[in-house]
Amino acid sequence: MNNEQTKQIIEKTLNLMKVSFDSVDVTENSGRGVGYVIKTQDSGLLIGNKGGTLTALNYLVKRMVYKSLKSETTEEKFYIDVNNYQEKSFEELKQRVKIMSERAKSFGVNVPLPPMSSYERMLVHSFLEGESNIETESVGEGKERRVVIKYIKD
Repeated sequence: MNNEQTKQIIEKTLNLMKVSFDSVDVTENSGRGVGYVIKTQDSGLLIGNKGGTLTALNYLVKRMVYKSLKSETTEEKFYIDVNNYQEKSFEELKQRVKIMSERAKSFGVNVPLPPMSSYERMLVHSFLEGESNIETESVGEGKERRVVIKYIKD
């Protein structure tokens, strides 16, 4: 499936939801796959509380696209964003994790982060992979699952 076909599925889904939008722009992000950024005045409706609706929209559209790929064995890596909400959230999380890892190193302590989704936890682990004197571990269960940034002495 090419980018144009995926874009058409997104646009059709938005039309069926009766959500007005200005455009769906295609962007390339290394490591994160192809991004489909929806430009709209109804961003709150598509993003939802803490990005919950956007997560559901991503899941739904990916299922539709992958079903269209039924003859192909690989799944296209892509994500949907609304007015660059996910991109901003990604950068904020990266900055917060950097500050917390510096705090762990400076004070020589373990720093627990607030509860996060599995995707956010995976990002935290990848941000700190290979960081000297730092290890990450997911702890807790369900909605209380979080990452602890652990200080490791030399």
